[in-house]
Amino acid sequence: MTRGVHDLGGEPAGPVDLAEHERTFFDQRVAAMMRLLAHPEHGYYTVDAMRRAIESLPREDYFGLGYYERWVRAMRRLVVEKGLLSEDEINRKLAALSAQAPAS
Repeated sequence: MTRGVHDLGGEPAGPVDLAEHERTFFDQRVAAMMRLLAHPEHGYYTVDAMRRAIESLPREDYFGLGYYERWVRAMRRLVVEKGLLSEDEINRKLAALSAQAPAS
């Protein structure tokens, strides 16, 4: 059995940062989307499905993205799996938003 990217048991690791972290506006919005999409009564998928989607991210995403960035990638995968949106619909919306963004 192959270990998943998330399975770090027995691997060398540094100290765990136990300090409280202030949640950014982005973090709060992602958490709100998660609560809506995985609501026990009206949601489209379970927290277990979310965990599966996070744990199946490619290694470079799992370790290269922040906590809530991994949530966004997992939610994207799940809304496509559940047929709520297609990849094409997501890409079109992202392109439209990008075109509206002020130049930096």
